[in-house]
Amino acid sequence: MRFSLRTFGGLELLDGQGSTVAFPEKGLVILAYLFATDRPSVTRATVAELLWGDASLATSFTNLRSLILRVKSRQSELNAHFLSFSENRIELDRTSLDCDVSPFGASGSREPFERLKLLVECLQGVFLDEINLRNPIFDGWLAQQRERQLVGLEHALQTLTPLASTSDQRGLVKEAALVVSLARPLDESAHEALLRAYDAQAEVDHLRRTFERRNDRLSSWTSTNQSSALSQVAVRSPSLEAVSATEPATQPMARVPRLALLPPGNYSRDPASAAIVTSLLEDITIGFCMLNSIQVLAPYSALQISRKTEDQLATFEHHGFTYVLDTRLTGGLDDLSLFSQLIFFPTSEVVWAERFSLGGMELARNKRDISRRLALSVASEIERHRITRSHFEQNPAAYHRYLIGRQYFSRLTLPNLRRARKEMKAVLHESANFAPALSSIARTYSEEWLLTARGDADLLKSAEAYALQAIEAANDMADGYRELGVTKLQQGALDESVEALELAETLSPHYADVIADHADTLAHYSRLDDACQKIEHAIELNPLSPDAYLWTAAGANYGLGRFEEALSYVDRMTEPSLADRLSAASWAMLGDNTKARVFVRRARETHPDFDVEKWLSIVPIKEQWHKDIYREGLKKAGF
Repeated sequence: MRFSLRTFGGLELLDGQGSTVAFPEKGLVILAYLFATDRPSVTRATVAELLWGDASLATSFTNLRSLILRVKSRQSELNAHFLSFSENRIELDRTSLDCDVSPFGASGSREPFERLKLLVECLQGVFLDEINLRNPIFDGWLAQQRERQLVGLEHALQTLTPLASTSDQRGLVKEAALVVSLARPLDESAHEALLRAYDAQAEVDHLRRTFERRNDRLSSWTSTNQSSALSQVAVRSPSLEAVSATEPATQPMARVPRLALLPPGNYSRDPASAAIVTSLLEDITIGFCMLNSIQVLAPYSALQISRKTEDQLATFEHHGFTYVLDTRLTGGLDDLSLFSQLIFFPTSEVVWAERFSLGGMELARNKRDISRRLALSVASEIERHRITRSHFEQNPAAYHRYLIGRQYFSRLTLPNLRRARKEMKAVLHESANFAPALSSIARTYSEEWLLTARGDADLLKSAEAYALQAIEAANDMADGYRELGVTKLQQGALDESVEALELAETLSPHYADVIADHADTLAHYSRLDDACQKIEHAIELNPLSPDAYLWTAAGANYGLGRFEEALSYVDRMTEPSLADRLSAASWAMLGDNTKARVFVRRARETHPDFDVEKWLSIVPIKEQWHKDIYREGLKKAGF
């Protein structure tokens, strides 16, 4: 029987059928050493030093003799003698054993592109991954071998890139460039090689232009608000380099977030559909490599981790991953879609989620655009999330209290809002410029204004003041602009509200709560079609939608005359009684006065003094026709 030794992505002996064969681990290390160094034999002293490092010579030789006995016994059981032992040397017999590290030796008669393919296949895994003998001599040798292997791939890539003439050869060169770039994420020469191989400068330029537009929005906001209260805020333009360039050499590598991009789980109706997105995910990985501000796991390693079930979390923790991008395929071939969610690993927090349509020919036409959008979206969210997380790193006590305070927002009641405000103000005692706490306090005041329905201007002044402080503390986070936009809506300043929320969404284009608030403002602005599209997008990003999302969707549909759709959204609310007036108006417009009166009675139990004209004078609505349809429905219902 012929055996093979796998050294990349682990270390194991395989039989002719590819099944793992038990063998002493240190015996496998000796085999790997001989194959990797391309030696027929090695002295016992060298092996003892390699395996046991600085231990005393007597101890090392005693351990080696014990290992040799175990190796001999196991080889006899297998009827295969890979290693033979003399008094001073250990010899390798290759007649019944192959090894995946062989392509890194002399190229022999192999065709150059065939050898490149073997090198790429090997280096998609890590040489002797997870082998830790806890001795510096072995560690030094291992690091030297890994560097030698990578240099060998780099040399082959440089030689063969100009010679690639067929599509297969060009594809192989692209794979090699990706492997090199993943191994050297901060190496500019590797970065340039990847760009050349993929002819991807247009993609990089797209990413840069996107962030430049974001910066332009901030600059425009500053210049157009010089006469407003916001002129007190010194807006610092966030640097494009933060997301698109190499971290300065003075920054430790640990500050670059590590991302594991897992292959898609297949929940679609087509069992073969997972193969469709293999090249798409490779393109996405390349997108992250070009950003150079994220260390992304090599596709091969991601595949190996995805196959683990019991110790997957331990693997992520062991390798220091900060984020995991989980992907799932759903639907059939015609309506295939890729659902992606970005998870902050230390707390299992879902930072971002989006669904991409891959149905029909759309994948073939738009693969690059989808991969670019996904890479850019994830990079944007990681950057936004890192800014928020920096508050935790700087002051864990403040962040802990912030999390306690956030819990009270799960159910919006006056007692809960006041508890949340108390906790957030305690956060500010720990850290006066904790931007998420400042924006959360602003939210407590605006929500209290809404719940009390007394038109208390002081509440909105407080909300505006804290929103501006949040912007001043972190002007490139969306939360401050979001709260300012909500407050401006409640003050009736619709133009300023739309402007602030547009900027908030520009800064965090996949932040579902921001999109939902933007939709609400557009609904009050009487841009109802836009509001419906935007709130549907928010619901897709956050399928377990809070009642506020559904209420906004119901109101926008009511304004468009879609009364049944409005009622369907109200039915999905956890507390549909919040929208009793809207339900009454919808049933009345559908001609069902009996049902309308039921909701009128329920609404009057909560707000016995409700007056239609007074309400319409307080609620900011841009267009008269939009006010008229509310007036008509509420009057028909019996208010």
